[in-house]
Amino acid sequence: MEYIARLCRALPRLSGMSNATEKNEQAVREAAAALIDAYETGNPIPPLRNSFEGMDIADAYRVQKAQIPALTEKWGEIVGRKVGLTSLAMQKQLGVDSPDFGFFTEAQLYRDDARIAADTFISPKVEPEFAFLLNKELSGGNTTRADVAEAIESVHAAIEIIDSRIKDWDITLPDTIADNASCGAVAISEAPLEVAIEALNATTCSLLIDGTVTGTGKGEDVLGDPLEAVAWLANILHEQGDVLAAGQWVLPGSITSAAPVDAGSSATADFGSLGTLTIHF
Repeated sequence: MEYIARLCRALPRLSGMSNATEKNEQAVREAAAALIDAYETGNPIPPLRNSFEGMDIADAYRVQKAQIPALTEKWGEIVGRKVGLTSLAMQKQLGVDSPDFGFFTEAQLYRDDARIAADTFISPKVEPEFAFLLNKELSGGNTTRADVAEAIESVHAAIEIIDSRIKDWDITLPDTIADNASCGAVAISEAPLEVAIEALNATTCSLLIDGTVTGTGKGEDVLGDPLEAVAWLANILHEQGDVLAAGQWVLPGSITSAAPVDAGSSATADFGSLGTLTIHF
């Protein structure tokens, strides 16, 4: 797809991230520490762009990566990856113009009808998504849509809880990347959706908050094709010296705009006759 090709050409190559000065590395460490503190205290921080002068996308991914030791020590190993900002609706909602990616851990993964304390988060919103369970590694830097299709073991309903450690969601693309692509938690259905891979683009999903539909979209709203989003992720990870591992989950991006939730709310990703996933706050 030409849109995907243009996007990949526009993004900086992340393999060249070793040229940072010591001053820059100190800024990375300080930004990561500030975000970890926001997780711990529940107090959001000002936009990182205000304190990290000249922070670009490569810097932001270094900040994200610098948090992994602390977050995995607290919440267990990384069990999945998420692609964010893949729909025009979400890009417009947050005022950015490119996708990003992050990770989630064992403790951030929930299942059907989970009850999740709203005060676990700072300013939570929910997004309906597909979740793909991989049965083979995606690596090498030349991953294609066909490779992704072959690697998918099963397709599940998912809800991502996005959250911002940046105050008032005042984010640019580097801000949200540094903040682990604004990932808060993920819920994934136990039962797979009985849907053919080639039917994903035409598959419709609605997001409901307390029974009221807040948005409806199709799989094709995820970067034009959710499998292309996963291929993009695999290739960007390769530039960082990483892979999508067999057994990991991948969320390719939201099908609709995000909706805020509060204590007492319920959120449902409704895939019609294919199935639903509901979580409670």
